[in-house]
This record gives sequence, structure tokens and C-alpha cells, in this order.
Amino acid sequence: MPSNPKKYSVPNAMQSQYQEISTLIDEFCLEKLNEDYSLLSKELAAKLARKRPSPLNSGRLNTWACGIVYAIGSVNFLFDKSQNPHMKADELCAWFGVATSTGANKANQIKKMMHIDHFSHEWILPGLVDKNPMAWVISVNGFNVDARSLPRNYQEEAFRKGLIPYIPDNSATEIND
Repeated sequence: MPSNPKKYSVPNAMQSQYQEISTLIDEFCLEKLNEDYSLLSKELAAKLARKRPSPLNSGRLNTWACGIVYAIGSVNFLFDKSQNPHMKADELCAWFGVATSTGANKANQIKKMMHIDHFSHEWILPGLVDKNPMAWVISVNGFNVDARSLPRNYQEEAFRKGLIPYIPDNSATEIND
């Protein structure tokens, strides 16, 4: 169990499914990965439980747990040997007792359903947000720019709209109107 368990809002009707998936996620992440993976994965499981109708009502719960961790891992470069932690997709799926193709398909289904990609800063591990340029790319007047290079007032607006994970240090100069 994580040292600082976070409570997620989950409908009563989905508590049983969420608890089972959450337990599998905790066991796997705390044994093989880390607490950050566990927390993000359980947050994703809670969001899936809140969908109407919840997709967690169909299929095997270990497949859902595998797909959730796989989805979070794929946007955090878990399968890249240069990252720490890292592991092979087949090792992840084997731990959950799921075929690699099934785990990958479930992860892709989840990412599509929840609109998760490398631009989704909500699903990036806290330690990787600063290193992931995709978390900071926004469109300004049709041009993709790194929000960290923009003036503070633009950064504040981007943060307010949920386009960037936080307001970085004020290293950019203000534009005088």
C-alpha cells in the first residue's frame, strides 16, 4: 500500500470493480515500478469507473488493470530502456496474466476512450513533466510553441485552460501592452 493513499471519487456501484483493479495496480506498481505509477494508474481507473456506462463492467478486471498500467507506461516511456524504471511490455502483461497483444489492445482502447497521448500532461509522471517537451507545447495563433518560453500572462492563461501542468518560474519577460 502506498505511504500516502489518495482517495478517488468512485460511484458506489463501481466500488467493487475499482477496489479489485486498484489492488492489482498497487501490487504490481509497488513491486515492479513505483508509487507515482500506482497513483496515476489508480486515478485513471477511477476516471474509467466514473464513465457512464463504465467500461469496467465488462471484461476481466486483471485485463483492465494491465491495460491501465500499460497505457500510463506508454505515455511515460516505460518500455524505453533508457528510462528508470523501465520494463518490457510482455513482462508487464505476464505479471497480470494477460497476453501481450491483449494488454496492448486494452491500453490502446483506454487511451482512445480517455483521449490520452504524449500531450496529456495529466498522465505524465511528476518526475518527467519537466523533461517532456510535449507537456508544454501549445498552439498560439496557429504556431506550436513551448509555453515555458512565453510571457507569464500567456502561461497563466494556458494553465487556467488546463493546457500546461503548472506555471513555470517566470523566466520569460512580460509583453508590455
